[in-house]
Amino acid sequence: MEIVLALMIAILTVAGVFLTLRARTYPVVLGLTLLAYAVNMFLFAMGRLTLNQAPILQPGVVNYADPLPQALVLTAIVISFAMTAFVIVLSLKARGEFDSDHVDGK
Repeated sequence: MEIVLALMIAILTVAGVFLTLRARTYPVVLGLTLLAYAVNMFLFAMGRLTLNQAPILQPGVVNYADPLPQALVLTAIVISFAMTAFVIVLSLKARGEFDSDHVDGK
C-alpha cells in the first residue's frame, strides 16, 4: 500500500513540475494543481495509513488514527482551491490584456 502511495505521489510531482515549467498559462495552472494534490497526499501519508480506526481519542480505545494530518490536508485543500481560482482569474486577465496565454506575455 505504501509503495503504491509513494508512486502516486512521485507521478503527481513529476507531472506537476513538468506542467509548471511549460510556457502557457493553462498547463501552469494544471501543474500547480497536481503539485497541490501531491503535497496533500504526502501530508496524509505522513500521518501513517490506518484503516477503520476512529480519529477521536476515547477511553479504552488503543488504536486510533492521527487527526492532525487530516486537518492539515483539509486546510491545504481549501488554500489550494483559493490559489487555483486566483491563478485562473489572473491568467484570464493577462490573456485579455496581452491577447496571449504565454507566461511571459509574448
